[in-house]
Amino acid sequence: MIAQIRGTLLYKVVPTVIIDNHGIGYEILIPLSTYYELPELGAEVSLFIYTCFRQDSIQLIGFCTEKEKNLFKLMISIAGIGPRLAVNVLSGISSDDLIHAVANNDLKRLLKVPGLGKKTAERVILELRDKISVWKPRPQEGSIGARRGMITKTLIEEDAVSALVNLGYKSQSAKDAIEKILSENDKNTPLDIILKEALKRLAL
Repeated sequence: MIAQIRGTLLYKVVPTVIIDNHGIGYEILIPLSTYYELPELGAEVSLFIYTCFRQDSIQLIGFCTEKEKNLFKLMISIAGIGPRLAVNVLSGISSDDLIHAVANNDLKRLLKVPGLGKKTAERVILELRDKISVWKPRPQEGSIGARRGMITKTLIEEDAVSALVNLGYKSQSAKDAIEKILSENDKNTPLDIILKEALKRLAL
């Protein structure tokens, strides 16, 4: 079983990356939280891996931290939540916000995550409440977008809308949110910052 991969980052487009390890390219599914932390293409990167075995394939799912990987494993232990939905949940809500929502029975916050219906969200709270008690939310970290590469406004809008649609948001809602954010920010604002702000607004 693959537990961790270190190598050269060849490709990154939400929600997939390819990492070259000694000439072998590993395609890995990742949540947005991990995407935000990725370096530029060609740089070395290391991800914690959950290996998902299916009847006809093997899927690798990567995370920047062991905490996220462990939360993912807890999520997929819940009936009705598969690997892809668990990745979407960790893309739509930060680890600390998820822990806080579960600990405080905040069903309303969980229902704002695309693909998470009321019954499933209720199961998340019920089944994870005791299991996540060992984790204490950390203070929010500052922006990490300063070191990201800049891209044009047109490309960032297309990529941001595509990423949100892939997470389950409606195309028009995603486009409206991204256009509003771009109109309020510098044209060189990095993609990860745009996505973070869009997710905040769509969660209201």
